[in-house]
Amino acid sequence: ALPGHLLRVLLPLLTVFHLERAEDAARRAGLSTQPIWRKLWDDVMKTRPPNSESITCWRKKFLETFFSNVLHGVLDVSSDWRLNDRHFSPLLHSSPHVSQLTLCNMLQGAVELTAEHNHKVLENLAGSLRILKFQHLLSCDQSIMRSLVLLLHRLIHHGSVSQVSVYSWPAPDTVLLVLILTMSAGFWRSGSALAYHGSPCGLCREEDKAQSQESAQEGAERGCNAEQEGSGGENQKRPPKEADAHMNSVLSGPRSPPLRNPACEEKSSEVPCGHTNIQESSSPHSSSEQLSCHPIPRKTRRRLKPAVGRKRRCLRRSRGHYADPEDLYDFVFTVAREDNSGSLDKTSTTERENTENCTSSSPGSPCTGHAGCKKRGGPAGILSLKAAHRFRSVSTLELFSIPLTGETCRTLSNLLSSWVSLENLVLSYNGLNANISCILSGLQALSRHPECRLRALHVSDMFSHMPCMELVHCVLSALPQLHTLSVSFDLKNQLEGSRPEANPSCSEAEIPESCLEVLEIRFPREPLHTAFLLPVLKASKSLQQLSLDSATLPCPQELGLLLEVLKECTPNLKKLSFHDVNLAEHQKEVLLLLQDPGLQEITFSFCRLFESSTAEFLSEIINTVKRNSSLRSLKLPGNRLGNHRLVALADIFSEDSSSSLCQLDVSSNCIKPDGLLEFTKKLEGHIQQRGGQLPFTHLRLFQNWLDQDAETAQEALRRLRAVCSVVNGAWDSSQAFADYISVM
Repeated sequence: ALPGHLLRVLLPLLTVFHLERAEDAARRAGLSTQPIWRKLWDDVMKTRPPNSESITCWRKKFLETFFSNVLHGVLDVSSDWRLNDRHFSPLLHSSPHVSQLTLCNMLQGAVELTAEHNHKVLENLAGSLRILKFQHLLSCDQSIMRSLVLLLHRLIHHGSVSQVSVYSWPAPDTVLLVLILTMSAGFWRSGSALAYHGSPCGLCREEDKAQSQESAQEGAERGCNAEQEGSGGENQKRPPKEADAHMNSVLSGPRSPPLRNPACEEKSSEVPCGHTNIQESSSPHSSSEQLSCHPIPRKTRRRLKPAVGRKRRCLRRSRGHYADPEDLYDFVFTVAREDNSGSLDKTSTTERENTENCTSSSPGSPCTGHAGCKKRGGPAGILSLKAAHRFRSVSTLELFSIPLTGETCRTLSNLLSSWVSLENLVLSYNGLNANISCILSGLQALSRHPECRLRALHVSDMFSHMPCMELVHCVLSALPQLHTLSVSFDLKNQLEGSRPEANPSCSEAEIPESCLEVLEIRFPREPLHTAFLLPVLKASKSLQQLSLDSATLPCPQELGLLLEVLKECTPNLKKLSFHDVNLAEHQKEVLLLLQDPGLQEITFSFCRLFESSTAEFLSEIINTVKRNSSLRSLKLPGNRLGNHRLVALADIFSEDSSSSLCQLDVSSNCIKPDGLLEFTKKLEGHIQQRGGQLPFTHLRLFQNWLDQDAETAQEALRRLRAVCSVVNGAWDSSQAFADYISVM
């Protein structure tokens, strides 16, 4: 209860341990500790964090980064007196502030976090962690993999992690990758088989006990009802098979094989490529409530048959023992055929071959018969989910720069087919090629599930297996409930002969009405045919944002046709973006877009707007924007504005303007310090004429030539920041020019 003036003096002199404990007292005294945490960052981390302008809480930022650095051994707490406190346990006291964690290389962090002395640290993370990332992973031995199993089980199945991201894994260990995917999807063995500090998982044990008590009570009630109704009275009313099943359930008591959700009955439906029709918990509660639910044991009246052709080992259940290494491998890669009824049935050789060699001509249908989908045996066959419990699963999965083989894609497709909690899927630079069909077949099976929550799909790769618009058609036909779709390719297939030709019926195919709100397409220098885009736009009445990148216009009239289609089919469109599309000869269409009363944000990025234009074109742009009261953001990066055009743009905010423009992006436009200063002075003059009222709030200036005269640039930026928020970064224009010349 120190007075505020004394607390203000003492706060900068406290260690991290005592500063953390003084937070509440400082808040009650009306004092902010943010400057102290920011200074701690500068003194201890000695780096500038990315996007520092957007950091709202330096306390959380410092403690979260501090936790990660200590965990990975890159920070010595004895290096600063504020960290070196005998009361301060670095991992324990910073863990409640960690919402995002990255594990790297040999997963040493997983081993440390699952050590017995860090039990409380792991419990804190189970409540605070939301995003778990893996980066630059390497193969690991069985002991490390067991630590990873415990970590994922606690943080995902019994924790709060909602996003799993895996980055930069050029040669992925298939066993380890499938393990991460499987546990992220909520599948694993019975919780009692997961040893945790020498004993089975306590949370699983408690839930199993509660489930057993509930099942015993239900069995007793059924027994009482059977006695009251008489030994034969009810069975006489039943068909013979139903009577036998009923008696078996009464006499044998309840059983609890793993996969059955009592909250919702399974519905039989055809699932392509041997997908298992396994449904997650369905409830009327919100997404966040469903994500925080506990594992749901699933009940059935018959025992599951063993997998065909090989013996299945059970994980050791004796107290104090971890899973046998071979058992772990067997679980991840057990080969079994799982039919839609939820049972494991013996299948004849002919039937298995028919399933294995299923073919399709387009994504969204059963998997194509390429090599990746033909193999059932080997280390990456169809994942057997029948031996697993369904636990809580994540809502976002991101895979960046990880080559996915045909077998891995088949396993992922099998998981996706029942991953109803999944809301956002990102597949980036995975070398999918023809395997995209297998992934889409799993997503199509998922979309038929009544509890499916998938809303965003992002697919990007180096090479495109099929024309972009054909892929967009296939995705929207299979997943009409998507709200966001992003498709991006750098180049056409390197083997042009192996790339399917554009389907001539693509533009005529009917697409069911979709919920699409955001559509982003990056063409691998393909021509933009409005006829192919037309069915997509007709089906997407709710579209609010459209981005077209790296497309070529096959004829001068194509852009005009596109604008007509947009006006007719997308009444709710608010944001339109063109990137790396040559618009130098389309000045009329550019002006039509700028005067569209429905658009609130327009981007012309590296579109060569002023490559062959006259002064009259710039004047027309300014006058058009001045009359448009609905436009809020105008982004013009990479269009060679130069000093004189930037200065002219200041007239958008003149006294006679009705513009509501708030944001202007003039990055990468060869702007020099003297031009920026002149723009600032002109803007200040317009503010005075308007009585100090100006809607303009944000200016972006990245990668301009402001380093050529540092003093003038600093003066211009200082005066600009009195008017609006300015975002720019340090950039060496001379080096950038040298790099440009070197690749010409």
